[in-house]
Amino acid sequence: MNLMQLEKFQHIAIQCHDNPDADALASGFALYSYLKEKGKQIRFLYSGRFQIQKSNLVLMKEELEIPIEYVETPEGFPVPELLIMVDCQYGTGNVTKFPGKRIAVIDHHQREMPVVNREKNEATEEEAAGGEMAIVEESCVDIRSNYGSCSTIVWQLLSEAGFEVNESPLLATALYYGLYMDTGQLGDVYYPVDKDMRDALLVDKAIMNRLKNSNISREELEIAGEALIRNHYKEDLHFSIVKVRPCDPNILGIISDFVLQTDVVDTCVIYSPMGDGYKLSFRSCDKEIRASDMAAFFTKGIGSGGGHKDKAGGFISGRLYKEQYKELELEQFFYEKMKEYMNSYQVIYAKEYQIRTDDMMRYKKKKLPLGYVILTDVYPVGTPIIVRTLEGDLEIQVQEDIYLMIGIQGEVYPIEKEKFLKSYEVTRCPYDLKTEYIPSVRNQIKGTSEKVVKYAKSCVPTGETIIFARPLSAQVKIFTAWDNTNYMSGKAGDYIAVRCDDLNDIYVIEKNIFSKTYEEYV
Repeated sequence: MNLMQLEKFQHIAIQCHDNPDADALASGFALYSYLKEKGKQIRFLYSGRFQIQKSNLVLMKEELEIPIEYVETPEGFPVPELLIMVDCQYGTGNVTKFPGKRIAVIDHHQREMPVVNREKNEATEEEAAGGEMAIVEESCVDIRSNYGSCSTIVWQLLSEAGFEVNESPLLATALYYGLYMDTGQLGDVYYPVDKDMRDALLVDKAIMNRLKNSNISREELEIAGEALIRNHYKEDLHFSIVKVRPCDPNILGIISDFVLQTDVVDTCVIYSPMGDGYKLSFRSCDKEIRASDMAAFFTKGIGSGGGHKDKAGGFISGRLYKEQYKELELEQFFYEKMKEYMNSYQVIYAKEYQIRTDDMMRYKKKKLPLGYVILTDVYPVGTPIIVRTLEGDLEIQVQEDIYLMIGIQGEVYPIEKEKFLKSYEVTRCPYDLKTEYIPSVRNQIKGTSEKVVKYAKSCVPTGETIIFARPLSAQVKIFTAWDNTNYMSGKAGDYIAVRCDDLNDIYVIEKNIFSKTYEEYV
């Protein structure tokens, strides 16, 4: 979706889910601000049994001047030409159904929206008022469940439309707070666009401090205490499971941070009912277990999850869970899943590992054009930078003898200049990269960011890089010879590889990348 699709309508209403949270308020406010500037007749509303009461949300409305209105019932609501759902989906259980001739959806949750009529070109006033005949066109549905917040989606849409969010400190602060609250105080930020927004927004620090310190009510403090008292510790796994009654998602992150400080706890999951499912918070202080991997493993097929190696979050759809696991109690589900996860992989420390090559074949790298970046072309020597990719952030310092390599799927990794010049022939042709997210290089001192494609040139392998490789039959975690603190993860079907001239240089090559970049060596 792009915002120009919405601009052809004059009478527009923006609706967020009942009992809205900070992310719903922020994303709706941002969209409202954009359309208001375009001269549209616009309303921003919510409904449900209760009006906004939480202290932080009341403060957010007042301090950031968010023009949201409470509409108790759809009866008598004037039918807009366009009804835009933000941070929710039309027709789902936590949304009061309001009329609209056409419906647009911007959301970051798993798709739950029921199929509605898309055959008509336009609903009549009477049909739209009933809600049943409103039209939802796929071109106006933008659901990105890999994003940490709906605020991030709206920020990206605004950026693509040339709308400068930072010209309004109140709007920038609202979007930041929306992400902050929906990702456990930014502890569960893992998608690169979420990080880009977090780094780009110029917030009002005074207001943000007041909002941060209004997050927990006395009731929520009691909820956290009650949950901690009733925690379940699984001694065989050094794993804690904590159930929390319905509360603000931010509380889960606070509880999980506290639980992990227990001397015998290496990993934990905190969960709470939310809407039509369960919100999850994961923590790990075991270097062989990333919280993000736990989150992805626990939610596969029934929700979504991800994050950092230490902190992660997720969501389980109640409907999908019931379909697959029937009446199994969630606590038992988490315990069984953790046992399954810990038995699902092999850990390899490359420096000490004696790899067998008799069951591996020899391959050589195809002479395909790859990309490279000379870091000193981007920032001065000594500059601390963050290389941001879809796979995560890499923190390094700009040095004259360190380049960046860019693979065919946008993967980025550092390489020593000497090794690069021996292995590749450089060209002066720009490197064209088309991928879901274009990697960037961020200056940690100045806060500026540059897309790598701006500086990327093409290169092709010289000579022949020969490796031993074989497909994996199960998951492995490899601590490479050059990094003993972070593992490379490979799943079944990916390839474990080792250089023929260095049997301790063991690493993983993703299946699709391997087939595109290597061929059998004869």
